[in-house]
Amino acid sequence: MITSTVKKYALIFTGSTSLALGIVGVFVPVLPTTPFLLLTSFCYLRSSKSLYDWVVNHRILGSFIYNYMNYAAVKRGTKIGSLIFLWITLGISMAVLPNLHLRILLFVIGVGVSIHLLTLKTLNQGDISKYL
Repeated sequence: MITSTVKKYALIFTGSTSLALGIVGVFVPVLPTTPFLLLTSFCYLRSSKSLYDWVVNHRILGSFIYNYMNYAAVKRGTKIGSLIFLWITLGISMAVLPNLHLRILLFVIGVGVSIHLLTLKTLNQGDISKYL
């Protein structure tokens, strides 16, 4: 009984930490949002039904989880906005950094994140309606 209680609270802690990182990832282009939110939903599903229901039904965060889990895709606007925000913030960061190696590292990370985003399926509004 004690081990199940410890496991429950460890999963809630891990899920909450992952949720915080996922929210930060919305604003920091190099930090991925969807994987952290998927980890959050996994942890909450196994520890707290009310927390799981809250995160998957959240009006902003829930759509990331729902679209990825049900369609393995990202909305077109999310993909475009992510790429624009990624390169604007990376461009500013690279411009102010004095170290060439760090600029190259940021560029390589940006290319990797861009490739990942571009290889995800694009979910159009018409695609959503045919599944409803």
